[in-house]
Amino acid sequence: MSFYLYLLLGFLGGVPAGMGMGGGTVTIPLLTLVGGVEQKIAQCANLFSFLPMSVCALKTHAENGLLKTQGVLWIILPALALSLLGVLLASSLPSETLKKAFGAFLIGLAFVGFYRAKST
Repeated sequence: MSFYLYLLLGFLGGVPAGMGMGGGTVTIPLLTLVGGVEQKIAQCANLFSFLPMSVCALKTHAENGLLKTQGVLWIILPALALSLLGVLLASSLPSETLKKAFGAFLIGLAFVGFYRAKST
């Protein structure tokens, strides 16, 4: 039964991710709340699933001539350094703290979305 549950959760999180809507904001809560997965594992699974999707997106954008490579190192180097710091921080925090922080992030994201929708 758990295989079908995780297959369904993957589908429910993968569709928004494939459409560019931020599948992690769906996948992580689904895995933790419905699937009973620990927060750190859910975040890790989300990041792992992002890798092949980003390769496909990069290939598609390159084929369509939509990539600008000027100054890319100035983006990549700080992103890698801050990602490493994020990994170290996340691995040192308890899952419950990560769960609360992610929940606060989602609530903040909802407020921003509501404000933008209201102002247009």
